[in-house]
Amino acid sequence: MPIFVVQFHKAKTDHYDFRLEINNILKSWAIPKQPPKRKGIKRLAIAVENHSLNYSKFEGKITEGYGKGTVKIWDKGTYKLESKKSDKIVFYLKGKKLKGKYVLIKTKFGDKRKNNWLFFKV
Repeated sequence: MPIFVVQFHKAKTDHYDFRLEINNILKSWAIPKQPPKRKGIKRLAIAVENHSLNYSKFEGKITEGYGKGTVKIWDKGTYKLESKKSDKIVFYLKGKKLKGKYVLIKTKFGDKRKNNWLFFKV
């Protein structure tokens, strides 16, 4: 089964990096607030650059450049993909903190240059 990981990134602006293994890479989103553990909470998720699979185990300090700060794994596990379109991904997470059916939906609000999505549990 493919993996997912959520890394807490203590940086200039603290956030969570949510990553899904898709086609042998980690598709990645930055989430400004803690990912939702229950239904009814929606979080902004900004698509960011993809990472290699080995980054799923990274914890430590980034000392230079963009992303400077400390990274710790907040949750990890496997997931089952239900459906994937260019603007909507539906999946089931099986982690220690995040469990159940989740959705990522691309939005049209905000800065058009950003890749804004909503992340929530259903």
